[in-house]
Amino acid sequence: MKSNQFDLSGKVALVTGGSKGLGKAMARGLAEFGADIIISSRHEEELQGALREILEGTGRRGTYVVADLAQREDVDRLTSAALQFMGRIDILVNNAGSNILSPIDKVRDEDWDRIVQLNLSSCMALTRALVPAMKERHWGRIIHISSVLGLGGKEARNAYCATKAGIIGLARASALDLGPYGITVNCISPGAFLTDLPLSLLSDAEKKKFTERTALGRWGEPHELMGPVLLLASDAGSYITGTAMVVDGGVLAHVL
Repeated sequence: MKSNQFDLSGKVALVTGGSKGLGKAMARGLAEFGADIIISSRHEEELQGALREILEGTGRRGTYVVADLAQREDVDRLTSAALQFMGRIDILVNNAGSNILSPIDKVRDEDWDRIVQLNLSSCMALTRALVPAMKERHWGRIIHISSVLGLGGKEARNAYCATKAGIIGLARASALDLGPYGITVNCISPGAFLTDLPLSLLSDAEKKKFTERTALGRWGEPHELMGPVLLLASDAGSYITGTAMVVDGGVLAHVL
């Protein structure tokens, strides 16, 4: 047993949506504990700056891949590029995702299909592509980033809630498929975190309402997701699989 069960030396982590917000924070935490890093997103300029910040002072290797995971061909290209650059992926963090605001009777097919591909199907496709080599090594960590809205609901978030619930189901089934090979599969379900996506979609009144729903009376900071991802990505979490870890500041503790 390692003296430090959180030590990720010799491991390689791929974090999608890694150029900002929660993805960048999680990638930084993984690098600080020894992992080499690959990040992806749609925007090369953001990736360049993010990678510098993620690797600064860690002594780790890293690279980025520009990819739009709402396009299935980009999912395949990301897989090939990541393996070409690093030779292996031990830890996959499926963080890329987006949201649309639309009541159920106003949802457009093209918006629904895009969110399903980005938030759910890309997680399946990346997992499917990367687990065969993990099975050969008898070690791997798959972490899907879900949401408290995968466990509850909110008006006009139909596609988002459906896909975030879907990856929880995906994690549970995949955990049973992959457990015999030493691979764990889990979700993290964040609540209100100070990132671009919710802050760009919510009104001031909605932001205040989210704050009041937490037990801690505040939104989460991206770095506060480092601990949960390190637990699930390392040997420290080797007996945790098939579950959704809620990191929401106490939002779901409210019944009414």
